Amino acid sequence: MTAVQVDAKARRRKARGLVGGGSLHKLMRRKSTIAFLMTLPLLTLMVGLVAYPTGYAIYLSMLDRSMSTFIGLGNFAYLVSRERFWMVVYQTSLFAVAAVALKAGLGFVAAHLVHNLPTRGQRKWRGMLLVPWVIPAAMSVLGWRFLFEPSFGAFNWILENLGMDRIHWLGETGWARFSVILVIVWFGTPFFMVMYLASLKSVPEELYEAASIDGATWWQRIRYVTFPMMRNVIAITMMFSLIGGFAGFTIVAVLTNGGPLGATQVLGTASFLVGIMGGNLPLGASMSLFMVPVLALAAIIVLRGVARRGNGA
Repeated sequence: MTAVQVDAKARRRKARGLVGGGSLHKLMRRKSTIAFLMTLPLLTLMVGLVAYPTGYAIYLSMLDRSMSTFIGLGNFAYLVSRERFWMVVYQTSLFAVAAVALKAGLGFVAAHLVHNLPTRGQRKWRGMLLVPWVIPAAMSVLGWRFLFEPSFGAFNWILENLGMDRIHWLGETGWARFSVILVIVWFGTPFFMVMYLASLKSVPEELYEAASIDGATWWQRIRYVTFPMMRNVIAITMMFSLIGGFAGFTIVAVLTNGGPLGATQVLGTASFLVGIMGGNLPLGASMSLFMVPVLALAAIIVLRGVARRGNGA
């Protein structure tokens, strides 16, 4: 055997021995691997703070009140048989859907008004309109409670000076629901405005100019230029707001505490009342998890639609 053959044979043996190491080296050089390793601490934190509590809540929902016996879906079966629970689901849906629709509409209008202002004016108005969203919810809702106060509140003072009767804002079913929706809309509209304003900034001005040259009216420019360019942002913003509406707790808890007579009770406050105040953690967990499958399905449909439109674009 010649020296050349021996050297080639040695190189082949060395290559076979380093296959594993070479593959690992290539894997570590991939951008996806580096990105995964850099996000691993955050993923671990999310699993610890989100996945574990969620899994434990699901486990709790399958136990009896004493938390000693596994009963499967017994708590959910009990809930769906209670008329009062369905009233809570109806009220939660009413607040979430009505508030999201109003926030989306008002946020869209506010974003257009701010977008059409001069640059210096935009900064000032954008800062002022963000104030309701920046203030902690519990603090701002306390201010609203003083406004709704039946004897000395500002709203009833205005009504009296206009020659109208006082309104027991938080003591009558219809007005209490109206008050809750009003505060939710006031608190959440700035978020919609900021998201829509950012989306409007990305719409090319050339599209509006071309539409104007073709004789498009203001509404036609909104319908055929603005909406198609913003529909993904609108869908995602409404989806997140809807999920937050079903999980809402602070505004109702501070403003009405579910009253009068449960007329403004939502899933968040009801599960707290049953699970923490009533000492029935499994039933409270079941109540808080009741809408998760529906919301998850809605989120999947919305995100698939966004992805499909993105791929089509």
